[in-house]
Amino acid sequence: MADPVSTAVNTAVQGVDSTTLAGTASMHDFSMVGMFMQADWVVKLVMILLIMASFWCWAIIVEKWYLFRNVKAKAQRFENEFWSSDALDKFYEKSKKRANHPMAIIFVAAMEEWFRSKTGNSPAAGLKMSLRERIVQVMQVSRNRELEQVESGLGFLATVGSSAPFIGLFGTVWGIMNSFHAIAASKNTSLVAVAPGIAEALFATAIGLFAAIPAVIAYNKFSNELARFSNKLEDFSTEFDTILSRQLEG
Repeated sequence: MADPVSTAVNTAVQGVDSTTLAGTASMHDFSMVGMFMQADWVVKLVMILLIMASFWCWAIIVEKWYLFRNVKAKAQRFENEFWSSDALDKFYEKSKKRANHPMAIIFVAAMEEWFRSKTGNSPAAGLKMSLRERIVQVMQVSRNRELEQVESGLGFLATVGSSAPFIGLFGTVWGIMNSFHAIAASKNTSLVAVAPGIAEALFATAIGLFAAIPAVIAYNKFSNELARFSNKLEDFSTEFDTILSRQLEG
């Protein structure tokens, strides 16, 4: 038969322990700022790195959104003016003063090469072919240069999208390891005792996903936009080369 006094003492001790653990858990700040401030320094470093990467990704996303919208609108307006113009010379004089987008820059570069190579007399067949090849090369170089500027920053989005979840997972593993060390030191396996450390660790994973998901979505979107715009520039270069070849043959 159990001793009533011992039973009462054990019940009181358990009640005190439960009350103490509950009080400790309630004292822990589970807000985002609180979890960051109370996290281990390694987990804090991971969180700071991911937050900075997320801010930089959003800066790139906003910049690229405006950039693609502007270059597509300007290219469409340029194409409409190009096909409605009567003379290439006049259109060139007007375009070279406001060549501030890739399609206009390609056109101006090709026309400058045309005027540099043009002579008073009709060139021979071999010189005509050489001139046409130079113009095609000039347009190709200009197109690649402009696309490199448009593409800048997309590599960072791809890097963050692929690495941020693993960086956040590293912070999570480190935080859980600290929680296990705390369990071993306190010899207390109660969930209330380890919940703060696990919450801080999982918060690092959440920040990693917060940085990675927009980066992946934006990278896929802008990559498709870049591919379509590159095809548009290539089509224009081919059509313009056809026009110049007619001029040479004429």
